[in-house]
Amino acid sequence: MSLIEKLQWRYATKKMDSSKVVPQEKVDQILEAIRLTASSSGLQPYEVIVITNKEILEKIKAVSNNQAQITEGSHLLVFAAWDNYTVERINDAFDMTEKARNFTSEAGTAYRQMLLKIYPTRDAETNFTHTAKQAYIGLGTALIAAAYEQVDCTPMEGFNPAAVDEILNLKEKGLRSVVLLPLGYRKADEDWLINLKKVRRTKEQFISWIK
Repeated sequence: MSLIEKLQWRYATKKMDSSKVVPQEKVDQILEAIRLTASSSGLQPYEVIVITNKEILEKIKAVSNNQAQITEGSHLLVFAAWDNYTVERINDAFDMTEKARNFTSEAGTAYRQMLLKIYPTRDAETNFTHTAKQAYIGLGTALIAAAYEQVDCTPMEGFNPAAVDEILNLKEKGLRSVVLLPLGYRKADEDWLINLKKVRRTKEQFISWIK
């Protein structure tokens, strides 16, 4: 199938087959796609936590409106954004880039200093709003990568972030949970959504051109 055909194939799976496990190589491909995706200033201000532990999955399900896919899927991805931008985090990102590229540029140094003047001086909630938006870029990439690998997934915002943060000890790491993504395989004979037509606005309604 082409990429577009695979995107036609994907949907927010409502019932997953708990007897099926997503192969590690497919999970790795999805995670690598997320790692390689775009982020503002290349800071990658979020992390992805992969959970397969059944006990922890049950705890997260209990604070996520008991959405069954959390425990029916074989893997749960938790997108956790930085709780704030700090001088250390910004410097670490730029230091990593300079080390990997083996050079320091005047433009890069100037850009670093600009961010250091702006980001750490803003209030933490403003910065978290920004880092959370970056995590959603990763989520979008994950949805496409999962479709490419023909792995089912369901993005979830319907959970108690503070409770998930506590379960995963995210506060200690300077992180806050943003969105969940169970990975698994659809249980076709029990999923009411599987045979319904995919509905999207038409291209004429959705896309406009300025020439």
